[in-house]
Amino acid sequence: MPDWLKDAVFYEIYPQSFYDTNGDGIGDINGITEKLDYVKWLGCNAIWINPCFDSPFRDAGYDVRNYKKVAPRYGTNRDLSRLFQEAHKKGIKILLDLVPGHTSEQHPWFKKSCRPEKNRYTNRYIWTDSVWDNPRDYHFISGRAGRDGNYLVNFFSTQPALNYGFRERTAGWQLPCDHPDCIATRKAMEDVMRFWLQQGCDGFRVDMADSLVKNDDEKKSATGEIWKEIRSMLDREFPDAALVSEWSNPELSLQYGFHCDFYLNHKGNGYYSLFRDTDPETGEQRSFFSSRGTGNIRNFTDDYLPKYRRTKQLGRISFLTCNHDTPRMSRDFSETEMKLAYSFIFTMPGVPFLYYGDEIGMKYLGRLTSKEGGYERTGSRTPMQWNKRENAGFSTAPADRLYLPVDDSPGAPCVEEQAEKKDSLLNTVRTVIKLRHENPCMQADGPLEVVYAERNRYPFVFRRGGLLFAFNPSALGAEAPVRPQGTPVFAVGGKAVFEEKSIRMAPQSLVVIRQNP
Repeated sequence: MPDWLKDAVFYEIYPQSFYDTNGDGIGDINGITEKLDYVKWLGCNAIWINPCFDSPFRDAGYDVRNYKKVAPRYGTNRDLSRLFQEAHKKGIKILLDLVPGHTSEQHPWFKKSCRPEKNRYTNRYIWTDSVWDNPRDYHFISGRAGRDGNYLVNFFSTQPALNYGFRERTAGWQLPCDHPDCIATRKAMEDVMRFWLQQGCDGFRVDMADSLVKNDDEKKSATGEIWKEIRSMLDREFPDAALVSEWSNPELSLQYGFHCDFYLNHKGNGYYSLFRDTDPETGEQRSFFSSRGTGNIRNFTDDYLPKYRRTKQLGRISFLTCNHDTPRMSRDFSETEMKLAYSFIFTMPGVPFLYYGDEIGMKYLGRLTSKEGGYERTGSRTPMQWNKRENAGFSTAPADRLYLPVDDSPGAPCVEEQAEKKDSLLNTVRTVIKLRHENPCMQADGPLEVVYAERNRYPFVFRRGGLLFAFNPSALGAEAPVRPQGTPVFAVGGKAVFEEKSIRMAPQSLVVIRQNP
């Protein structure tokens, strides 16, 4: 486990929407470099950059055309190497986004795989033996190549699946995982990782990490073996490199070699019950952190705590405020609700991730036309709002040339204004992140003890080392039979009242108490 992950707080940057330095309307690598001081001021000491490699951008860069080349619209490989260097000077680590399961159909590997004659890339992707063989249980594309066969895709039709083999084989075109051509696919991905780690990258967030081997078993054991091999290579050659998985199953991903796994918003899980539980018919909020909700904290604790207990010796579970695939919390939450929700995320064990713009409560612009395969995700990918000047300070390009339109609604938040406001969402986030850095018990490996978590009741109270945390997101006051002896060190909302054997909390409030020895 890289030691630096213990106190890491990540900032996810969608590069095309963060900061544009050359006036073309699209964010770039140099824009990230110019804003490193902001990231550090915010309290984040690590960055995850969404895909910045050469791509036709049919899926916003998750369709890679060249793994070893920065997309020209973002800059050059030299710009990215400079970003690594400047970030390290400021004590900031950088993760790149690795897409190992598929490429763009424009990738040279795929173009060679499409050829009728056999070559070293013939089996780099998954093909049937005949164009007339189109199994219904898979998503194949037909008639797009000179080769006699259909190719499997992982997502969009422009994203052919790389071939790591099949665990259970039901047809001749399905290769076993130990086939030399399937092993060559893994080796090629290791080569990509080496390339960027040698340039100064600090590791990778891995897209769709559980999707490699097809017809895998329920435990994804064949895919897991591939990641164990990759982790073994990293431990030998780059022991400080971090691996973070998009898997949301830490009991599998962490035993297979990942250091962290995202706690993603999957319907019915604990994360969903905290922040995303909305009645699909009425729109009624049922999230625990909604002031209007009827949230049941046990839906969270019953899901999260067993996972936490079974995996805390293996790696870290990562909470996130949002990401490029989900609506921002601002769609459903007020500023106060976001203050409580984000504070909770940064007080939990594991390695937290903050999505760019969430720290100021950027709005989810749900009515935008889809951009580069974003569809409903597009509304969470709009330009960062730095100030109240032209294009919110994102770019000097004409507004009609921006990657996506800037939120120009009345009251649209920006960094410049919120930085000056003591009780803003931005400064609340900064304060709680600072508290996390100052208290090792709040960091990734710090202990967690649930003190009060009653079904359909507020508040939620837990202890991490010498700190006691009490959250009451409800619009009503709440009381817990907890002896809160100590000194408050951080609070949001109304004042908490400490009784001899209980704590009474105002509506929509939280308090952190340093307990007496």
